[in-house]
Amino acid sequence: MTAAATAARRLHQPLSPLLSDSAALIPTITSLLQSLNPQNPQTHQNPDPSILNQFSPYLNPNLVIEIIKNQTNPYHSLFFFTWASNPNPNHYRHSHFCYVAITDKLLSHKLFSLAADLLKTHNKFSDFMVGKFIKAHGDLGHLKWAAKLFKQLKTETGDCLFSFNTLLGILVKANKVSLAWGYFGQIVIKSCLVTPDVSTYTTIIKGLCNVGMIEDAEKVFDEMTCGKNSITYNIIIDGFCKKGLVESARRIMDRMVADEGCLPDTVSYTTLIDGYCKKGEFKNAIMCFDEMVSKGDNCEPNVFTYNVLINGFCLNGDVDEARRMMTRMRFAGVKENLATHTSLLKGYCVAGRSNEAITHFKEMVSLGMNLDKKSFAVIVNEYCKLGRPDEAVVLLREMKARGIRPIVASFNAVFRSYVKLQEFDKTIILLKQMPQWGCSPNFISYSEVIIGLVGVKERIQDIDMIVNDMIRDGLGLDTTLYSFLIRAYCVSGDVRRAVCLFKEMIDQSLTIRKDCFEVFVEEMHSRGLMHEVQDLFDQMTPSFDLKEYLSVLDDSNLV
Repeated sequence: MTAAATAARRLHQPLSPLLSDSAALIPTITSLLQSLNPQNPQTHQNPDPSILNQFSPYLNPNLVIEIIKNQTNPYHSLFFFTWASNPNPNHYRHSHFCYVAITDKLLSHKLFSLAADLLKTHNKFSDFMVGKFIKAHGDLGHLKWAAKLFKQLKTETGDCLFSFNTLLGILVKANKVSLAWGYFGQIVIKSCLVTPDVSTYTTIIKGLCNVGMIEDAEKVFDEMTCGKNSITYNIIIDGFCKKGLVESARRIMDRMVADEGCLPDTVSYTTLIDGYCKKGEFKNAIMCFDEMVSKGDNCEPNVFTYNVLINGFCLNGDVDEARRMMTRMRFAGVKENLATHTSLLKGYCVAGRSNEAITHFKEMVSLGMNLDKKSFAVIVNEYCKLGRPDEAVVLLREMKARGIRPIVASFNAVFRSYVKLQEFDKTIILLKQMPQWGCSPNFISYSEVIIGLVGVKERIQDIDMIVNDMIRDGLGLDTTLYSFLIRAYCVSGDVRRAVCLFKEMIDQSLTIRKDCFEVFVEEMHSRGLMHEVQDLFDQMTPSFDLKEYLSVLDDSNLV
């Protein structure tokens, strides 16, 4: 039986007492709606809404909201909402949250015009609702549309605090902080159109901190005309710490209790501890941690707090202190996570304890930990530093088997190690296989391999192939690569190819290295082709240092 037939059958059956319960009505109404094919409400093709009249006695805002949310087709939601909007015997009226639900549903399907027309029809196009439109446009990157909507609301009503805060939020999220700062200055400071609340200030402070404008952020913070909350404090503390101004961050945290009665929390202390660790001030970090522990429940260290300390010790090479902190973490009843163990891997490597890093990694594998690309990358790099690239490749294969996409830096580390060991065949094979492993070579990948192959005369065809692949991937050559290639072609005796590359460098106004030019001149001279050198030299003189290259020719006894 089709869904339409089932719904029709239900329609002609009396509702059971059970269905008087709103939750029980939801699947019945949803099934009926899905049997229909409602179009845009402006068309004449809609089904007769009277088919829903049997549900009128059971209408209430909660039921309507759940029905709207439960539909996968937004037109089904709109059809039901429109029917419920009409007068009925029980005098049901949509609540504010019903309008929020239908607006969210339509905006989530990018039906902006439909949602706007609906709200305008019901005189519900308020500051709050416009804010939802601004947020939806912002999430799609439609910043101009978002700004246009705000301007329209500002002009028509002047009541626009929520939509203004939303506009600031999407601009900060899109890293358009200068634009957000301009709006703040115009709307809040100059025209006084909006009386800012804590959300306004917090958003603009966050934006300024994000782009390093900490002085402006602090000025806004100090001049706030409303009470600050813990989020505001934590953002400015984080801003100072990111700039390395940890004592200023400490000063701000000390103000929390004195100025506002707003107690520092776990985020406040964790941010400050991280700031101390990044400056290498571990004594202060531990003092801050001990102070945090003494504060009690509101400031209880969590896994992020411990990880900040453990990572700080590890990056400083003090892996033993990091392990002691992990033991303290366990005694406190806080379970370590993958980030904890990855920090330890880095710590062993920084301390030059490679074998312990590899052993610890194997223990992580044996414990069935859900390893990620970062933890693999640490050991891949360590194997390469030890001159054991084959073992690094085994790990890359393991990543592929686990469905983990390696980072390109891991491949580049293997290339460097293979080249150093002159394992050129393995290098080229791995470079070719990279895309199959979900990772495309970047400029460094190609450079490592090309420079490694230069000077090996029998590898000139491999170099040609790799250079062609590099250009095919949209990666151009730089001065260093051009110089190495010209030297390679000169050594192999392919002076015509060397001349072509030299001309390409001149055409791109790239600086030609002196040693490269010297090798090129010597090779051309040995072949009696100095007239071509003179032609190239004439092309170079408008943009290159004539005296420098004359000295090269003099030193080579060629002029």
